[in-house]
Amino acid sequence: MNPQSDYVLKAVEERRVRLIRLWFTDVLGQLKSVAISPAELDSAFDEGVHFDGSAIDGFSRVQESDVIAKPDPTTFELMPWADGGSTARMFCDITNPDGSPFTGDPRHILRRNLAAAETEGYGLFTAPEMEFFYFADGDPSHAPELLDSGSFFDLTTSDVASDLRRRTITVLETMGIPVEYSFHEDSPSQHEIDLRYTDALTMA
Repeated sequence: MNPQSDYVLKAVEERRVRLIRLWFTDVLGQLKSVAISPAELDSAFDEGVHFDGSAIDGFSRVQESDVIAKPDPTTFELMPWADGGSTARMFCDITNPDGSPFTGDPRHILRRNLAAAETEGYGLFTAPEMEFFYFADGDPSHAPELLDSGSFFDLTTSDVASDLRRRTITVLETMGIPVEYSFHEDSPSQHEIDLRYTDALTMA
């Protein structure tokens, strides 16, 4: 077991983590998750977690359904909003039962393309600009209720939406996601948070 895996096992024990979510995506970018207890983490690092790939869009046919999710310990982070911080997550690489990379795994596809670009002398770095709205009610069956009436770059220091944006940034940075800057966008209750650029695999 590598030192990073040992660090994660120790952190899970010291932080009293009760649930670890193993994340991966399908070929359309939809986030998927398998949850394990801390008691299963050592085994997950060594052997991975087997699951039925035929249940995931674009992964496997039924006759080739067995795939394995192997957690990447370098992606370990606590989820501060979930159960008082007692839940953590890691992204996974998907492999075949023989240990070879599963060709439908988006992380594998990205790595392969990054390696091809590197042979040509290129590196890929990304810096997402996240634009979104804050609404008073999260129920999708209700009509959206705006939280502010601001526009581009308005200084709205004492309204609910600005406080939510500050709290959003705090959570992102707590999870090791650096924020470059943020501001009010064009429409009422529309905000933008720009992440600091990093390599494509880390950003993904």
